[in-house]
Amino acid sequence: MLGELVDDEESADAAELRSELGAVEAAYSRLELETLLSGEHDSANAILEINAGAGGTEACDWADMLLRMYLRWAERRGYRTEIVNIVPGDVAGSKNVTVLVEGRNAYGYLRNERGVHRLVRISPFDSNKRRHTSFAAVDVIPQIEEDSEVSINPDDLRIDTYRSSGAGGQHVNKTDSAVRITHIPTGIVVSCQNERSQHANRVNAMKVLAARLFELERARSEQRLAELRGDLRAIEWGSQMRSYVFQPYTMVKDLRTNYETGDVIRVMDGDIDDFIQAALKGFKI
Repeated sequence: MLGELVDDEESADAAELRSELGAVEAAYSRLELETLLSGEHDSANAILEINAGAGGTEACDWADMLLRMYLRWAERRGYRTEIVNIVPGDVAGSKNVTVLVEGRNAYGYLRNERGVHRLVRISPFDSNKRRHTSFAAVDVIPQIEEDSEVSINPDDLRIDTYRSSGAGGQHVNKTDSAVRITHIPTGIVVSCQNERSQHANRVNAMKVLAARLFELERARSEQRLAELRGDLRAIEWGSQMRSYVFQPYTMVKDLRTNYETGDVIRVMDGDIDDFIQAALKGFKI
């Protein structure tokens, strides 16, 4: 009897030590990852946009699956998320969705998620149970602080209001609370419809517009520099950066770093830190 009690105590102590060791290893891994975030805007909040590619309902559903993956990832890290705009698909899923991810280093962690994500699975929308390939594009830009170098002339803006078409109860359909802002010189259009008040939607839309204008200027500067170097490379829609395979086998593989895992369910539940770490260690965008 005494021996059993001793064994139980040792087992409890061993389990506690394993738990503490796991926590220490996780904390070390996180600190190691943060040392790689040295970019100018890595510490900023992130604006993440997902666009369904060709493929109709299947692609829209894939966009929603990616949205859930990133929301679960943000939840794991304790980040605050806000869906500032969403355009529902005709049958299911979303054609386009924009999410604000708020928290230290949100942009630094997510910036390498930018690119085309490819899904291979047996479509739940196909009565013949055939395998389908779908694409969705993910874009990530840093949220720019209001006192940054981005200057927006109010005279360059056209602001339209309309009734929201997404979820949100009866209220969104009774008032013109949704806001669409067009930046006339560049043709950039941003929309926000998920807040109940027109003012809140306008504030969020301006945040996205400022970030997009900053990203546009950054891209122009990089293009000019690349032209001077003679090394301008186009980024094509079909050049996927990661594949998610559900059938006939399960695998998620990043085609830039070659990191892969067979646990596709875990990845879709937001456990993507290994991919993020591999990208940060393997290359810089």
